[in-house]
Amino acid sequence: MKKHFYITMLGVSAATFTMGITSCSSDDDNYEGGETTEQVESIRDITSQYLNSVVYPTYTSLANETSDLYEYLDNAKAALRDGTLTQSDIDRICTSFLNARSYWEKTEAFLYGPATTFGIDPHIDTWPLDLNGLAVSLSNKQQIQMLDDGDNGISYAGAKLGQELLGFHGIEFIIFRNGSNRTLSSLKGVEDDPAFTGKNVTGEEELVYATAVAGDLRDRCFQLEVAWRGESASQSHLDRVEECELETQIGTSYYGDNMLGATKAGSTFATWQEVLITIFESGCSNIANEVANTKMGNAYTGEDPNYIESPYSKKSFVDFYDNIISIRNSLYGGLDLGTPHEHSAMTLLKEMNPDLATKIESSLNSSLDALKECQKGTAFVDAPQSPKVKVAMDAINELDANLKAAAQWSAGLR
Repeated sequence: MKKHFYITMLGVSAATFTMGITSCSSDDDNYEGGETTEQVESIRDITSQYLNSVVYPTYTSLANETSDLYEYLDNAKAALRDGTLTQSDIDRICTSFLNARSYWEKTEAFLYGPATTFGIDPHIDTWPLDLNGLAVSLSNKQQIQMLDDGDNGISYAGAKLGQELLGFHGIEFIIFRNGSNRTLSSLKGVEDDPAFTGKNVTGEEELVYATAVAGDLRDRCFQLEVAWRGESASQSHLDRVEECELETQIGTSYYGDNMLGATKAGSTFATWQEVLITIFESGCSNIANEVANTKMGNAYTGEDPNYIESPYSKKSFVDFYDNIISIRNSLYGGLDLGTPHEHSAMTLLKEMNPDLATKIESSLNSSLDALKECQKGTAFVDAPQSPKVKVAMDAINELDANLKAAAQWSAGLR
């Protein structure tokens, strides 16, 4: 099972923050000491750019794509029943799933927010999938009937199935096999995975399950979008989250407002330094460490050979690559930028600590290049101990060390 850690300022003591940022003006009476600095103004701009050009659009794209995925699955369920389902319909579902999956993996450099606070990450992205448990659930005709009930079925899935059967990976098993899209003939028959031997589970029952789980996945991704961007989220998403009574606020603030309100009463960020450190360490470093030492490391070292993300689509290396892209987007202040935005953490580093900026960019590029090389070979699930895996792990660990150094540097800004 995937393990999660919520660390607002990993490795930096409260005493460090009391060093503060030496003041040189006084246009913010809410800031400690009633004063601010050019660095504080810069971090404000960085935070605004980061939220508006990275966090918000990524979560909105994720919300929209998971909504499409649910609709495609719901339509496929009906089409299978009336005999009109086509392979093109299944292929469209698979494409939508992979798009949603990519958006999700590109959010993992900011898991420190609502994804962790509200337990959404483990709810929608726990692996390995409990195949034996899934076989038992799908052979339970009463449970299938409960799942096959529109919004009630979605609520039932979210409340009753448990995180080992929810989220991306349960859907992945239904629509992919051995790295390929599920075939129409397979879905028209009886499930033949060894875990399902003797269970007589039909493709129709699998689509009932996948549709309900996709509805729950959609709702949780709506929750993520709303919890970050608040009232600027799509009205239909806001309405659905309210209907589901899902938590969206930390205290009385949405998470983006909480971040932009650093130093003000009610914000969980006492200083602007904490915001920058959170981006570097709790966000970017945390996912770099997880990719290198858990997502890849558990299977590579043999500690847990079954700890393979996305084994049915065989897209593990794509997941890892997108995780590192989430780091680059966070540091560069935009999506898929070739150079950092002027209001970005990387630009600040280039101006104030160019040596460290060079190290981060070098290790970031090395990590992406190594993962591209991994994608050219055998899938991770088929060769988790490939030498290419070790090269990628080493590059990402170097990136992690440099990101931690950036967090420590941020704590000393004056």
